[in-house]
Amino acid sequence: MLIVDDEPLARNALEKILGDRDDVVDCDSASDPLEALTRLRENSYDVLLLDICLPELSGIELVDNLKRQERPLPSIIFVTAHDEYAVAAFEKHAVDYVLKPFSEQRINKALDAAVRRIRGDRAARVLDFLPQIEGLLGKRSKIAIKAKGRILFIDPSDVITVEAQGNYVLLQRSEGSDLLRESMSTVADRLGAYGFIRIHRSVLINGSYVEEIQPLATGEYVLRIKGGKEFTVSRTYKKNLRSITRLWFGTDGFPAS
Repeated sequence: MLIVDDEPLARNALEKILGDRDDVVDCDSASDPLEALTRLRENSYDVLLLDICLPELSGIELVDNLKRQERPLPSIIFVTAHDEYAVAAFEKHAVDYVLKPFSEQRINKALDAAVRRIRGDRAARVLDFLPQIEGLLGKRSKIAIKAKGRILFIDPSDVITVEAQGNYVLLQRSEGSDLLRESMSTVADRLGAYGFIRIHRSVLINGSYVEEIQPLATGEYVLRIKGGKEFTVSRTYKKNLRSITRLWFGTDGFPAS
């Protein structure tokens, strides 16, 4: 999350409120619009807490500047001492408009609304790109993998998960399993073209078996596969998924904070 306010007391108060929330992983701040634009170019933020009366650019003008860049916008919460800009703020699709002096309860209410919007937007993007996902996962051909002096011809569509077990990897199929003396990196390279997603340093998931994707406020995702087993996609391993996030979420990366 990014706080943009030229008043140190306001920034400190917002930082304290954000720091007390369990669902806030990272929090940055900027004292003027130019610093804010620099941070927004360098990082992705889920939520922007934005004052309106700022030096050089107003908060409204800052949002217009971001829209012209044609990049995904954070959920915007205006936090200001001026009530006359409320209509203009909501025309910019702001999540909320909080007047100063604000209370912790009021800021948390606005943040809760922003979190709900973020979850809804992510779920909608998944649905929008479902046809492309299905096309990506529609490949059916066998691959050869060495196993204990023999060669297994495996249909990737039959493999549900791959999990590291010491110096081995366990390929869990719809019927049965295979324990191979192979590295996760090698298996991941072989299966990546068949819709397998590395969600942890020791776990690969066959995307065609995923029945539910649930975004979490922490920036992580929970994947539930057929049969009910659940796996967590960590924030760290989002970086390894950038090649397919355009299909899953319609962006170049997962929102990070």
